[in-house]
Amino acid sequence: MMQIGKMGEFQLDVLREVGNIGAGNATTALSHLIQKEIDMTVPQVKIISFHEIADFIGGDEVVVIAVFLRVEGDCPGNMFFILDIPSADYLLEHLMGTLPKRSEESQFTEMELSALHEIGNILAGSYLSSLADFTKLNMQPTVPSLAIDMAGALLSYGLIELGQAGDYALTIDTAFFEGNENVRGHFFLIPDPDSFETLFTSLGVPLHGDY
Repeated sequence: MMQIGKMGEFQLDVLREVGNIGAGNATTALSHLIQKEIDMTVPQVKIISFHEIADFIGGDEVVVIAVFLRVEGDCPGNMFFILDIPSADYLLEHLMGTLPKRSEESQFTEMELSALHEIGNILAGSYLSSLADFTKLNMQPTVPSLAIDMAGALLSYGLIELGQAGDYALTIDTAFFEGNENVRGHFFLIPDPDSFETLFTSLGVPLHGDY
């Protein structure tokens, strides 16, 4: 079986193609949502260990917003779409037409939380449907949940809610931008332990031999 931490360029090239398609579809969905033409940077696609996820988005104590859900079907696992607070405020401003006045003590309103839930649901769904189309696997999302907390606590809470996680995460890190403003989104797919083999087999990636 392939050692996930020792993938070569061929596997990474396949994952980058998946990331490009997912980020492209998410960009289109975001453009429709906020009714503005936006572009994106070339996404950074990596496989990282589960324990590196919080560091990847700025550390255990950075406050973030996450939409998380369980993926069911041929390749079960857990999925997170994570935004930082400035990115969330930017999206809310363009979606709702008013600039949120945010301080460390302030809370999001119920309307803002509902809007963020819908934004995260649409973007996460864009990534997942792209991956399902590319792999030809049946990958169905459960009803997503939204949480705002420090990254370390949020990941732990989300995985308790969703069930046991695998050891590695497929990460797609994308900046969406319009003018001089940008929104940074982090997509994490954490397949169950046996699901990585299903995922790579569906992509035509060899799982044995040299890479």
